[in-house]
Amino acid sequence: MSHSRRHTPISGMTSAESEKKDKRLARRKLRAALRRVTGDDQVLPILREVSEVWTFDKDGKQWLGQYRDDPDFNKWMRK
Repeated sequence: MSHSRRHTPISGMTSAESEKKDKRLARRKLRAALRRVTGDDQVLPILREVSEVWTFDKDGKQWLGQYRDDPDFNKWMRK
């Protein structure tokens, strides 16, 4: 496993390693909203209604395929 490499050259847009903290907070908000729902005829909230994904640390992903000739390409492909 010391030579693990990505199979697909796709990476996050920012230097953030993970969105784990943001996802945990979003799920916590969803669970709190679900606890507040009362009655059988109400519609349950979904994750995107209670949290804003645009405020997460990463802003999507980018394709690294156009940088194959760059000397740092092999560094980016390491896990």
